[in-house]
Amino acid sequence: MSAMFDRVGRNPIAWAILVVALVIAFTSIFAVVPETKQALIVRLGQPSRVINGYKPNQEFGRTGAGLIARVPFLEQIVWIDKRVLDFDMERQSVLSTDQLRLEVDAYARYRIVNPLQMYISAGSERRVGEALRPILGSALRNELGKRPFADLLSPERGQVMDNIQIGLARVAKQYGAEIVDVRIKRADLPDGTPLDSAYERMRTARQQQALTIRAQGAKQAQIIRADADAAAAKVYADSFGKDPEFYDFYRAMQSYRVSFGTDGMEAPGASSVILSPDNEYLREFRGRGR
Repeated sequence: MSAMFDRVGRNPIAWAILVVALVIAFTSIFAVVPETKQALIVRLGQPSRVINGYKPNQEFGRTGAGLIARVPFLEQIVWIDKRVLDFDMERQSVLSTDQLRLEVDAYARYRIVNPLQMYISAGSERRVGEALRPILGSALRNELGKRPFADLLSPERGQVMDNIQIGLARVAKQYGAEIVDVRIKRADLPDGTPLDSAYERMRTARQQQALTIRAQGAKQAQIIRADADAAAAKVYADSFGKDPEFYDFYRAMQSYRVSFGTDGMEAPGASSVILSPDNEYLREFRGRGR
């Protein structure tokens, strides 16, 4: 035996083969599970156990990640991402209730929360996204087909997304997945005549709205002016009743300002008026005592 070890010690190739054999044995028994991965142990083709499985609100560094051991050649590891994954839906054509055909792009974000169920139903995390993509398209068409196009431009859009997410979550649960979010990236009208006609309808609607607002504004202005004129007439009437001479004086001053002054306006080359001091029109300049 010692002679055999002596021969191995003198043969570098034998040492290299021994090291390689030890490395293969070590890697076939031990593995390192990262924080971002879930390790599904499959024994002879059957899922056995999950290491570092996802748990809500689990602190980073306090998970089951680290060095694990397995039975070599009998158990293999299926790696499943622990992070949030996403998939894009193919561009869909949707008909809204107001007969507008929309071109919609959407995406969904999900997480594998039950690796055993995922492995049994889909086989791999990639197939989960492939299975959910047509389901998202179907849920999107069903939900948008119940609503007018204006809902996508209003706060109602949030409710639309919630309804789609609830419907998609029921299917995702069968694949061991949890839907985190569903969002519409774009919802456009098709190019050409449909888009032009939609713009024309929007322009007409805005013009009608502007005319309505102007009419309401003119009506309110007339009401305000009428109320102001009535209030002024009442003030004039009250002042005339209390002091007729002051009222005559005030009206004369207004008349003089309009007749002899520019009243805040430029009037180059204005004509002159020559009147006698005893003229009745200028009686206020003579004073009340005369």
